[in-house]
Amino acid sequence: MQKRMTITMDEVVYEGLIRVVGRRKISAFLENLARPHVVSDDLAAGYRAMAEDAAREQEALAWSEALIGDAVHAPR
Repeated sequence: MQKRMTITMDEVVYEGLIRVVGRRKISAFLENLARPHVVSDDLAAGYRAMAEDAAREQEALAWSEALIGDAVHAPR
């Protein structure tokens, strides 16, 4: 559900938003800026879901194991 709000800002900032972001895109721009600061995503649940995906985990393991051959031990 979306909510409407009125905010006050300096005219220079407002004109800059219009110039850089575009008149019809300001709300989405401000929401994307604010979201990480006010909405906590449950990272633990996301990591659990990834770990439960056996095919993905097997692919990730194969990929990481294949990279070990690229490691070079340079003399110090």
